[in-house]
Amino acid sequence: MISIRGRKHWLWRAIDANGDVLDILIQTHRYAKAARRFLQRLVVRFGAPRVVITDKLRSYIKPVSKLASKADHRAHKGLNNAIEVSYRPTRKREKVFGRFKWIRQAQKFLSAHDQVNLIFRLLRHQLSATSYCYARTAAFNLWNDYTAEMAA
Repeated sequence: MISIRGRKHWLWRAIDANGDVLDILIQTHRYAKAARRFLQRLVVRFGAPRVVITDKLRSYIKPVSKLASKADHRAHKGLNNAIEVSYRPTRKREKVFGRFKWIRQAQKFLSAHDQVNLIFRLLRHQLSATSYCYARTAAFNLWNDYTAEMAA
């Protein structure tokens, strides 16, 4: 949940098995219709999931059973820890910005931030120092290519 101009807004986030953010959506409600809208967006973009892990909100049951009928739906307190941890960069950026002022601004920033974060978020604990140096250089080269392409 994030607060924008004193009102609660729900941050819907989908991540894959590696912890990479697939999609993010900010909505004012957290009921079955909102869950269906978000899950439908994901199914269209990435196909039907094999496993869906959610928190214990009962609103997820119908949308998951309709849109991803073959998926194994798991709702348990400890299973969604990867999603909860993926909010940390969002919280840090929100604090630097001094909170978000508008829903559209937050949606645009968070969508872009998560995509850029995928390029630069290297799993340091899995790499040797030399590999990390090469991976970091490759990420910056990729970023420079993207920005040069957008400037042209």
